[in-house]
Amino acid sequence: MSSQPLRAGLSLRVSLLLFLLFPLIVVLAAAGYYSLQRLENQVEMRMQEDIELIARAIRGPLEYALEQGREGSLAQTLASAFRFERVYGAYVFDKEGRRIAASGPREPVVGSRHLAEIAAGDRTGVYQDSDGKQVYSYFVPLSDSVGRNTGLLQLTRNGSEFRDYIQRVSHQAMLLLVLLSLLLLGIIAYGHHRVIGRNLGLLVRSMARIEGGDRKHRAVSSGPREVRRLGEGMNSMLDSIERSEQELERRRLEQSRLETRLQQSRKMAAIGQLAAGVAHELGTPLSVVSGKAQRMLRRSDLSLPVVGVFREIRDAVQRMEHIVRQLLDFGRGNQLRLRPMPLDDIAECAVAQVREEADGKSVVLTLSGPHPAPVLPLDPVRMEQALVNLLRNAAQAAAEGGQVRLDWFDDGDRLGFRISDDGPGVPEELRCRLFEPFFTTKAVGQGTGLGLAVAQAAVSDHGGRIEVGPSELGGALFTMSLARPEKRDEEVNRYEC
Repeated sequence: MSSQPLRAGLSLRVSLLLFLLFPLIVVLAAAGYYSLQRLENQVEMRMQEDIELIARAIRGPLEYALEQGREGSLAQTLASAFRFERVYGAYVFDKEGRRIAASGPREPVVGSRHLAEIAAGDRTGVYQDSDGKQVYSYFVPLSDSVGRNTGLLQLTRNGSEFRDYIQRVSHQAMLLLVLLSLLLLGIIAYGHHRVIGRNLGLLVRSMARIEGGDRKHRAVSSGPREVRRLGEGMNSMLDSIERSEQELERRRLEQSRLETRLQQSRKMAAIGQLAAGVAHELGTPLSVVSGKAQRMLRRSDLSLPVVGVFREIRDAVQRMEHIVRQLLDFGRGNQLRLRPMPLDDIAECAVAQVREEADGKSVVLTLSGPHPAPVLPLDPVRMEQALVNLLRNAAQAAAEGGQVRLDWFDDGDRLGFRISDDGPGVPEELRCRLFEPFFTTKAVGQGTGLGLAVAQAAVSDHGGRIEVGPSELGGALFTMSLARPEKRDEEVNRYEC
């Protein structure tokens, strides 16, 4: 089985214990074992050095007593070795290997062959068993004054004391290792909780809140630098996701608006084509009806009631011809014929066309603007038509005996016309629909709903826009804003109405 799934299922705390604490304990145990071995060797060497010093200290008197044959001096000298409290037993052998003096417990058994090897100087120390105890024996050859071998000195020391000491040290070291391991375990567990576990827990709870739908929640950056960076990175990622979602929503709404405008444009194009076709088909019959009604009105033998009927027919036909012209203007895409024109010329011609209708309601038409008037490349026919439609609507909306004002302006960045009246104004909820084809606020039979659509199309073809707002006169204000063209030296054309 691979260790990868096992590692994937381990917590950070268990991983720290398994891959940090356990190797550390193994290293400490190995170091302790090595140290105990060194200690055991050093203690053993020290014990050997002590017993060697004692043996060399009594060697001289023993050699003298052995050479003189004084057995009493041998026993006395051996007894003096026990003053050091390190000697377990002391024994003297002659050169044939027979024990001639002894002090202390029964000596360990040493074979003659071993004694011969020791006497020859091959061995100086050895561990042996004596009465069930392990003792350490140190051998020193004895010689006379001329260097001839006369015997052998054996000093023993209790080896179990050394073993007990090493065992006590081992137990203490093992206990210390266990306590140190527990201490390290506690330190790692506390450090993990204090430094990592608690802060990662906060991050996990923050992630749970975000997963639960709280998309506005952000993690609190706390803890070590790496954990803080993790929290800050998560917050940055959430902010980026939120910005991306907002951007996607904005683009979705923009796409929806564009699709709506595209559908509206297609619908308007279809309506325009239909309207142009219908207007074209109605134009000829209406001209015939109008012409015959006009010829009948030239006859002098008609009674007054018949003359009134023909006049009503002619007025109705004229209204229908006006509607047909508006349909044609709305349905066909007229190419602009631009010429540099003064704005006041266009304004005066437009006012002249609606003055008679305004006088019928006693509406006062006024003109104002800077002189000399700004000059723009315009299609005079279409711009005049747009102004006429706006002025006619203003005159119809104005109160009896009211006023309508037409201004041309130049504010530095843009220039154009303003048409204001003192009528009831345009409600806020209707302003977004005013320029829809066939939408009108007038009574049935008083308007086609194409005048403002034709005006907007003309202004839009000139790169401008029409805005609706409240007027200082108390009614509506229509502002036709046109972009300022690049400054060019061209001949200014005067416009004749």
